[in-house]
Formats: sequence, C-alpha cells, structure tokens
Amino acid sequence: MALTGLQIFKLLPKTNCGECDVPTCMAFAMKLAAKNAELSACPYASEEAIKTIGAASKPPIRLVKIGSGDNEVQLGNEVALFRHEKTFVHPAAFAIAFSDTASLDESKALLAQIHDYCMLRVGEELKINLVLVDNQSDEVAPFVELAKTAASVSGKGVILRSNNVAALEAALVELKDQHPLIHAATPANADQLAALALKFDAPLVARAATLDELVALTTKLASLGVKDIVLDVPSDNVAATLQTNSIIRRAAVKDSFEPLGYPILNFLPGDDLQSLAADTSTLICKYASILVLEKCDLALLLPMMMLRLNIYTDPQKPIQVEPKIYPIGEPGDNAPLLVTTNFSLTYFLVSGEIENSGVPAYLLSVETEGMSVLTGWAAGKFTGEKVAAAVKASGIADITKCRKLIIPGYVSQISGEIDEGLPGWEVLVGPGEVIDLGPYLKKQVG
Repeated sequence: MALTGLQIFKLLPKTNCGECDVPTCMAFAMKLAAKNAELSACPYASEEAIKTIGAASKPPIRLVKIGSGDNEVQLGNEVALFRHEKTFVHPAAFAIAFSDTASLDESKALLAQIHDYCMLRVGEELKINLVLVDNQSDEVAPFVELAKTAASVSGKGVILRSNNVAALEAALVELKDQHPLIHAATPANADQLAALALKFDAPLVARAATLDELVALTTKLASLGVKDIVLDVPSDNVAATLQTNSIIRRAAVKDSFEPLGYPILNFLPGDDLQSLAADTSTLICKYASILVLEKCDLALLLPMMMLRLNIYTDPQKPIQVEPKIYPIGEPGDNAPLLVTTNFSLTYFLVSGEIENSGVPAYLLSVETEGMSVLTGWAAGKFTGEKVAAAVKASGIADITKCRKLIIPGYVSQISGEIDEGLPGWEVLVGPGEVIDLGPYLKKQVG
C-alpha cells in the first residue's frame, strides 16, 4: 500500500542530518513517497521503518548500472508513464554492435571513432554510451579478444552477447572490474547465467519469447539472487516492440508488478536510415533503456541524440552553465566584460557571437537559476544590484584594466543600479538581439 509523505516522515529518525543528500527528513520523506529515493540512503532508519517503508517507497523500475568510472551508464529508476506527469530520469543508452567475425582492425578503427564521438549542445555532451560484443563465431578466443579491444579502445561500457557460457565467463574474467552487461539468460540457461552474474557481480539480460515466459524467468532469476536485470523480448517489427514496452512499463509503474520492474533493451537491425530513424525515435519515447544499433552512422546518431536530450531534459529545471567568468578568444588585460545569465542556451548564443566577432572579451555568467535574461529580470534574479555584486565577486577587476561593462539591451533599465554598485565602471547597453552583438562589439570595442 502506498504511504503518504507524512506517514513516512513519522517513521524516520527526524535528525535532519543530511547524510541522505536531502537537507531534512521531511524532504526525504516526500522523495520516498514519490518513489524518487530509496530508504537505504538513510543510515539511521529503524527496523520498523525498513519493514514498513522499504517496499512502499521502492522505485517501480530498478536502477541498473553498466560500466564503471566516468563512463558508467545508469538505467531505470523511472516512476512515470508519461513525461508530462514526471520527468524521465535516465536517458536511453545507445549501443553499437560489433561481431567477432569481422576484421579486428576495422573494429578498432570504428571503436576509436566511438571513443572520440562527442557533440556539444547547450553545454550537454552527446555521446555513444555502450558497445555490444557479439559472439557470432561461437568461439572463445575471438570473442574475448574483441571484448578486451572494445573496452580499451572505446572506453565505453560493454554488453557481452553469447550463447557460449565458456566464452562469456572468459570475457568476464578479462573485464572483471568493468561491470559489463551479460546477454542473455533464457528459460533454458537461467541457472548457469545466474551463477555467472552472481560470480562476477554483473547485470544480466533476461530474454524470453513472450511476456509470460519473461515473468517466469525474472521471477526465477530473482529467487536465485540476481537483482540487476535488463529485459529483452525479441520482435521482428517495431509495432510489436512498442506494444511490449508499453505493457512492461504500465505493469511496473501502475501495478507495481515486480517481475517486470526492470529496464528494457531493444535491438534495431537493418541498414535503411529512414526506417532506423523512425524506429529509434519511437523507442526513445516509449520506454527503451538500451537501443542496440547494428550500424554506426553519424548522420543517424545526431538527430536521435537531440531527440533523446529533449525527451529527458527536465522542463522544470533549465539547463545551466556554471556562473563564473569565461574568457572568449584570448582577452588581454584591456578586454571588456559582457554579462548574461547562466541559462545554457543564452550563454552559448552570446559566447558564440562574441567568438564570431573576433573581439576578445570576458563573459560573466550570473546565477539566475537557469532563467533567461528577461525571465530572470522579471523574477528579480537578474537585477542591477545582483549584477554588480556578481562582478565584484568574480575578481574581474584583478584580471582586466578595462572598466567597460556591456549589459543586454532588453534590460537597459538596470544600468542605473549597476552604476551605483560599481563606481568607476562604464556601463554600456548592448543590443537587444544577440545576432547584433558582433557588429556592436566591432564598432564599440574592436
């Protein structure tokens, strides 16, 4: 039975210690009620609380981790069916498949491309997340060699796919500390694969032909002690996959059905880019946690990554940059200072126009909780007083001798407050539109 935040709060220690990374026990209770946290984060929870709250607050879809270090991929932990209800938490991971029957040199070259592939969008890095090593040879040596190569050259988390248990074990030995995903346990080999997953503390894919078989399989794996499971129901068309994914998500989120409360893996075979783009778009929106592409095509990846970024960006939490001084170009000790907010889109538009102008300058990003210039001004986050305080705190006076401060044209009314707060500075009102910033800088400063 679901518990309210107040009911959960009454069972917590009420120490407000903050060791759960939440400042107060009441706030932590609210997160538990919303299934956005786990009771294990509280080091002082009583046995009664663990017994009463534990199951009621557990996220309906288990958090599963693949890989290690900076390239660790987190999946699951979702609590909503639709994005307008709550934010989707962990973005779908893109995995590129490699066969151990292909040329190792060719695979190395593509793996190096995957390692280097990174696109920047409003401060967010768009990358390939995983590589899948496919044991199509059904032999141990080439599979292990490719697995080692994939992990070392790509630097990504690895999915090990094989029907040969000996090959899987040999590869797991080589990737012992890298937490690869094992693909896959089936009704026929569940005992063997469960033992392997437990031995190497690795997550395990449960693969079954039907949902009924999948429920039986995950129930068995859980009884054997396997906790980190990823679901795979093979299909030959995306419509069936969409239906299966939706049933799984609804059962987990709405019905709290534990045997299906795990992330989902989908394969996307084929070479037709238009079909792949359509299928990938569908499954990004509808509950895939891992999307395995048999072909790495950068023309396909960029729009898919952009879609993923849009779907998994919290609309209530704007993307932000760190509020600080950013040198643009190679500004010397006589370069002017421009000011804007720490909303990522605004920052990157402004910094881009400064760079394109060829006029070296400093850009101060002011803390506005990710609001744009006009929104921040209307909310009292981007006022003359706060801009002046941010300039003083930045230490820019020790970096440049120039005392010219350029503010956005749409908030020219704050110039008076800045004059009062920054004696000795000349406050200039820049253009309203960022596209006019380059010509303005060349005329006024260049």
